[in-house]
Amino acid sequence: MCIKETHAVTGAFGYTGKYIAAQLLARGHRVITLTNSLHKPNPFGEHIQAFPFNRDRPERLTETLRGVRVLYNTYWVRFNHRTFSHAQAVEHTMRLFQAAKKAGVERIVHVSITNPSLDSPYDYFRGKAILEKALQESNLSYAILRPTVIFGKEDILINNIAWAIRTLPVMGVFGDGSYRLQPIYVEDFAELAVIHGSSTENIILNAIGPETFTYKELVRTIAAAIGKPRPIMHVPPRLGYVAGWLIGKWVGDVFITWEEIRALMDDLLFVDAPPAGRTRLSDWVHAHADVLGNHYASELARRKRSGAPG
Repeated sequence: MCIKETHAVTGAFGYTGKYIAAQLLARGHRVITLTNSLHKPNPFGEHIQAFPFNRDRPERLTETLRGVRVLYNTYWVRFNHRTFSHAQAVEHTMRLFQAAKKAGVERIVHVSITNPSLDSPYDYFRGKAILEKALQESNLSYAILRPTVIFGKEDILINNIAWAIRTLPVMGVFGDGSYRLQPIYVEDFAELAVIHGSSTENIILNAIGPETFTYKELVRTIAAAIGKPRPIMHVPPRLGYVAGWLIGKWVGDVFITWEEIRALMDDLLFVDAPPAGRTRLSDWVHAHADVLGNHYASELARRKRSGAPG
């Protein structure tokens, strides 16, 4: 009789974690999730059991992870906020790694970001580098996946660019718009995570898609696909940030942060590496042109519904 392996996914009711969980179930694994959203409907029904993250109760977190072979960690926050921060996310993830080691978890698949650095001026990239270092020094088997932008039906960035194109008479780009992105499709990314979950080799992989866009090209590609060509205005970064802040106030969200603008313009969402995904963003945008950007996707509203970051 074949005994199913148990795999744990943080945030299986969320975005990336949901696709990883679905791939694991399709491969016949038993899946549990760690979540701060026990009140949310379970899209997997009885197929996935949900447990509280217990980030402030490490002994309970350890007990939850006993018997788990592979842990897939998607937990993070996009920006600092009065109710959550990158520093807290780092602290909570460190506790997760420690609990996993105590529980006997064999392998961790960890979602990071391209170009992390311990010396980065940006909390996001510095926090990711701290966690990569901690995982590498943990003596646990690991796969560290470094995506840039993960796109798909529930994505926020690509949807909200499309929303802005539909809503505004002109599209602004920060500076010359020549900085680059390499988006990967969420299902390709989930497949990559599960493949590396079944391995034992320690690996750090740039999880990028098959297309590289400058930011200006990305805006033009989305605008053409949804049939809403717009004039593009090159704006000084500070002015663009103020415009984004005003849009955020209008929609009751954080539209973009100054750190995100600077990191984007520093070309941190680009690496010189072969693609790890197959799905082209340009094809996907055309296939979903009738719905992409019809409604604004709120980061804060998503976190409010989930009850916590991650």
